[in-house]
Amino acid sequence: MSPEPLLTTRGLTRDYPGVRALDAVDFDLARGEVHVLFGENGAGKSTLISMLAGANVPSAGSVRMDGREVRFASVADAQAAGIYTVFQEFSLIPTLSVAENIFLGREPLRGPFVDHRAMRRQAAAIFAELDFDIDPRAMVAGLSRAQQQMVEIAKAHHGDARVLILDEPTASLTDREVDHLFAYLAGQKARGTGIVYISHRIQEFRRIADRVTVLRDGAKIGTVAMADTDEDRLVEMMTGRAMSEIYPAIARRPGEVLMRAEALRAPGLSPVSFELRAGEVLGVAGLVGCGKSRLFRAAMGLLPRLGGRLELAGEDVTRAPTRDLIARGLYYLSPDRKGEGLDLVRSAADNLALNVVMGRGGALVDWRAVRRDVDATADRVELPQAYRPRYVTQLSGGNQQKVLFGKCFGQPADIYILDEPTVGVDVGTRAALYRLVKDLAEAGRAVVVISSDLPEVMNLSHRLMVMAGGRVTAELSGDEIAEDTILRHFFEDGDRSHAS
Repeated sequence: MSPEPLLTTRGLTRDYPGVRALDAVDFDLARGEVHVLFGENGAGKSTLISMLAGANVPSAGSVRMDGREVRFASVADAQAAGIYTVFQEFSLIPTLSVAENIFLGREPLRGPFVDHRAMRRQAAAIFAELDFDIDPRAMVAGLSRAQQQMVEIAKAHHGDARVLILDEPTASLTDREVDHLFAYLAGQKARGTGIVYISHRIQEFRRIADRVTVLRDGAKIGTVAMADTDEDRLVEMMTGRAMSEIYPAIARRPGEVLMRAEALRAPGLSPVSFELRAGEVLGVAGLVGCGKSRLFRAAMGLLPRLGGRLELAGEDVTRAPTRDLIARGLYYLSPDRKGEGLDLVRSAADNLALNVVMGRGGALVDWRAVRRDVDATADRVELPQAYRPRYVTQLSGGNQQKVLFGKCFGQPADIYILDEPTVGVDVGTRAALYRLVKDLAEAGRAVVVISSDLPEVMNLSHRLMVMAGGRVTAELSGDEIAEDTILRHFFEDGDRSHAS
């Protein structure tokens, strides 16, 4: 007889006005297991964990811990039962220090007063155990998103979780930080902690997953052992489509050179030279920190250019500011959609309209025509009608990314630089965004795809530039674009023939 699960749900359902977000889902978590929840944006993953975390109350169904039914009216109730959740949207207080956030409500005392020295010492010990480099005295407001993610994980660790729920925990982490996180999770597994792990990154979670439960449209499609499945099967379960349908075939019809860099230098980079032609997709691959984003942010004028020459359509624009480059047909899609890409206090439609109005120019605005263009753009990026009036903060990550892509089309451009274009996006939404890349290239635009997702750049690129240590280590095309070849160049010091 198999041991009783640590956590189970039976018939768990959540209804909202006019929609069933979760439909009678059965789920179980064993002690010492990493159980991945996998599905597209809107599949019901966040709804399920919100009820396990006490942030939402089920409309029907039950939750059991150690075989006993439990009911959570709040997050505090769930934490009292040993369930700790690290959500995508953090719950940190920016005006407090790291240590104060970790111990909030559980501060060590010295007499009637908070013992700040003991609190900092204990926080430092937690970070040492996690192998995270964070100063307990630092203010949360001054931390990067990746560092804030580490603080959230440290809070859960301090709570001595029996069940640890992580929602896209690696979205902001470097490869080294991911390795540290996975080492920590391995230690928690050995202690018997049950871990629920939400991620879109199959190549990543296959390293740690024991089982995967796939959700689609609020319903459970199935649960499989990670050792008995593969990426193609998981994608097919999630989307109802074969993996081969995700990446479109992009016709290659290279035209004139639209962008040329000669020995271009930027902070942290050696001199880099490259060409970009109309009608082609140039992929740029490399590990986090290799310089691939810095190179094109410098080309866009978002980082200082320290030397070399940059041309657009044969004209020297080395000293041109960003606004002039935009006017000349250069568009940059930022990987930070919330910090640099979207206006968070406006609706999806308003975000699209901003770029449509800028693209039209002129002193007078024909708002009826703008609305038509906005609807056409939203249709093109496959943004559902119901989501268009909503604030972008109310949309899933995938639909936010569709809005960001839609802004590309509001301003006519000849060259599109797409920096991590599918970060935090499910496979189904990726397929829609990849079709847009195909449309741009086949319409004669030049497209740069900068990505840490190796299958993405391998399948989209006509040519692939590999970077490591601030240098270009290889330029590949055709059959040369192979995983083993690319990975080999990830760890080179730099091929000077491409960097001068």
